[in-house]
Amino acid sequence: MIFVTKSYLPDIEEYVAYLRQIWASGHLTNHGPLVNELETKLAAYLGVKHFFYVNNGTIALQIAIKALGVTGDVLTTPFSYIATTTSLLWEQCRPVFVDINPATLTLDASLLEKALTPNTTAIMACHVYGIPCQVEAIEQFAKKHNLKVIYDAAHAFGVQYKGKGLLNYGDVSTLSFHATKLFHTVEGGGITTNDDALAHRISYMRNFGHNGPEAFYGVGINGKSSEFHAAMGLCVFPHMPAIIARRKHISELYDAQIAAANLALTRPFVAPEVAYNYAYYPVLFDTEQALLAVKERLSSYNIYSRRYFYPSLNEAGLTPEQPCPVSEDVSRRVLCLPLFPQLTDEQVKSIVQKIVA
Repeated sequence: MIFVTKSYLPDIEEYVAYLRQIWASGHLTNHGPLVNELETKLAAYLGVKHFFYVNNGTIALQIAIKALGVTGDVLTTPFSYIATTTSLLWEQCRPVFVDINPATLTLDASLLEKALTPNTTAIMACHVYGIPCQVEAIEQFAKKHNLKVIYDAAHAFGVQYKGKGLLNYGDVSTLSFHATKLFHTVEGGGITTNDDALAHRISYMRNFGHNGPEAFYGVGINGKSSEFHAAMGLCVFPHMPAIIARRKHISELYDAQIAAANLALTRPFVAPEVAYNYAYYPVLFDTEQALLAVKERLSSYNIYSRRYFYPSLNEAGLTPEQPCPVSEDVSRRVLCLPLFPQLTDEQVKSIVQKIVA
């Protein structure tokens, strides 16, 4: 069986070496040495001032919302994973959906003004498939209206824009290190910011609000992760250049095979100034019927693609009706094909041949 993704696992002896360190120190959680080491390495790799390792990407979003004091209406994308919307609802905010750009599939910044309400306090956009949002336009709009900006960067690990780490944009960016992600710690997530005062709030909010063992800065939550999860991240991290290079090769092979077969498939646009991470391989079909036929055919060969993302979040039944015609259309026609480092060239060719059949 070929799944849409497959977690990268390093040599088991690499992980065991870290386990021996954990056994020797007896430090299992609560900001242990491996968590601290991982945070230092990821901050440097991502080019950000402050990086906080947390236990998942959804907690990262919720802490970001709390730390920024976001309330009321939040302008957000309908084309993302459900956690982008539910994190807002969980924190008692109202998602106001802004339709997407049909080329990049990210939030269309030209529609922000029309969506603005008197209760708007923030923008939560998503770098979909690792493709950057219109960060300059969003920043300009946010400054004009005094809005906070959170980027759901779950897909954007290591992406650069105009020579700068993408996670430097906005007030906060959040990451997911779930087992299915480009970089993973089995379960985990991250929060980045370049604001010192905001970093302080995030630091205590992820640790129950503690100010030392017997005092508290304020309300917090348990957003910590363990030494065991950090150990996996430290094992995977050195392999990232090879992982991304392999994913790039597979993506380019897909491109070549699809072009040679003259398939009526299109791909989201990635600007030339983007150093991309090849997190996913999405294709858009002409119609939903064509997508469903191919998805079923691939499944018959035990090849499992994914409708990522479907449905459009404005149609997920969690919010009052807010039409977003571009997102609704794209969500019905987009399919992610298998992409992971262990996928062979022959398997890629076979997948494309079965799409043609």
